[in-house]
Amino acid sequence: MAADWLGSLVSINCGPTLGVYQGEVSSVDQSSQTISLRQPFHNGVKCPVPEVTFSAMDIKDLKILNIHPGSSGNGISLAASGVLGGLGGRGGGGGGGGGRVGGALVGSTPMVVPGRVEHRAGEGHGSPQQPCSKSYGEKHMDAAGQTKGFRRRHNSWSSSSRGGNQATPKKNGLKNGGQMKNKDDECFGDAMDDGLDEDFDFEGNLALFDKAAVFSQIDTSRSRGTPEKQAPVRYRHDENILEAKPVTYRQIAVPQPGAKEYCTDSGLVVPSVAYELHQRLLGAAERHGLSLERRLEMTGVCASQMTLTLLGGPNRLTPKNVHQRPTVVLLCGPHVQGAQGVSCGRHLANHEVEVILFLPNFVKMLEAITSELSLFSKTGGKQVSSIKDLPASPVDLVISCLDSHENGFLRDQPWYRAAAEWANQNRAPVLSIDPPVSGQEAAVEAKWSLSLALPLPLPESAGRVYLCDVGVPKQVFQEVGIKYHSPFGCKFVIPLHSP
Repeated sequence: MAADWLGSLVSINCGPTLGVYQGEVSSVDQSSQTISLRQPFHNGVKCPVPEVTFSAMDIKDLKILNIHPGSSGNGISLAASGVLGGLGGRGGGGGGGGGRVGGALVGSTPMVVPGRVEHRAGEGHGSPQQPCSKSYGEKHMDAAGQTKGFRRRHNSWSSSSRGGNQATPKKNGLKNGGQMKNKDDECFGDAMDDGLDEDFDFEGNLALFDKAAVFSQIDTSRSRGTPEKQAPVRYRHDENILEAKPVTYRQIAVPQPGAKEYCTDSGLVVPSVAYELHQRLLGAAERHGLSLERRLEMTGVCASQMTLTLLGGPNRLTPKNVHQRPTVVLLCGPHVQGAQGVSCGRHLANHEVEVILFLPNFVKMLEAITSELSLFSKTGGKQVSSIKDLPASPVDLVISCLDSHENGFLRDQPWYRAAAEWANQNRAPVLSIDPPVSGQEAAVEAKWSLSLALPLPLPESAGRVYLCDVGVPKQVFQEVGIKYHSPFGCKFVIPLHSP
């Protein structure tokens, strides 16, 4: 009678300490009251041993999951059939009504568990069983009664659902003997393909890809339809600009080149011009409407903007820095260059700069200077006519407008020599606006010089040369024979460098 149950799938509940086991009945010993399961699962995890034997006194509950096809099929439980009749002294039961094993009721019909084990309140173990998407055994019956093989699946719920008082059997087996299962087998099951154990050959797979041939095909497709293949041009991060045509760095050509050539920060060549050509250019601009007053205004704006930058710009001129306002001294003469200095001083005074304007009392002055002085007096700037009224302590900047292009005899005047001597002793940096070209050594050595429209061939004593845009139109340059393209870009004052 016990042999009829061999091969059936059962679930044995051994209480909260030992847990629940499922497996195929391999042997039933009535004399010793033991039952053995083949290919057992403990709490949903496959056991590392091929067979487990249970004693009747350890079994709290026993369920039949699937009856072997060779059995009687009447749904009688193991205990009811007398296999484990002495279990706990409570064996027995009716023929068709089912029986009790260890005090738990076992159904009279085969119980099929396709994917999980349901928890019921009538079970005799303390901790409830979590739902488990498992199939325990090798085969089950479908709805039509046909036997189907199924695949064992494992997931990670079993390790997290074990109670703290549940014991897990230790693995005992030889590492090289084949009895200790591989971690892959525990994760994916016994039915895993053995071919997956082999390592993937990355080098062999990479050798199948002919990189040179693929890139050659790409290059061929790109160059198709072009007369000749050009090598790709690589740019730096500051040179990645699409150009329609090559840049021409000589965009300004003069009929009579001067003695010097300069270049901008972007590499454009700016040739110097002779003083006569420069005067012709300004005369032509005045005939077209660019009057002296308009040029004075442009020169004053550009010179004041350059001066504000030299004084520190936004780091110096802020509303919170009213107690450290910069001081600028302008040294002006009775000529156009002096009028340009007065215009610059007016704009500086409007930007909260302490301006001291030195201009001697002349009997006769240009009308342009008179109008500029009238505007300057409305700004609150200080005007002096004696060197004694200039500061004895160093100032922030000195702007020199003493020299004239036409009158070189002013250098012999006492006021000129006194102003030049004061500027040299003050130890402040000097900015010269529109300095003339002279064979004599400059009375005041400048650190910076500002030229208008096009530079003159200035000596080394002029310092670093800057160029100012006074608004001369392009056609005016062409009228005097100068091929001109603006080198200023987005600025009105640019630095010039010696090539």
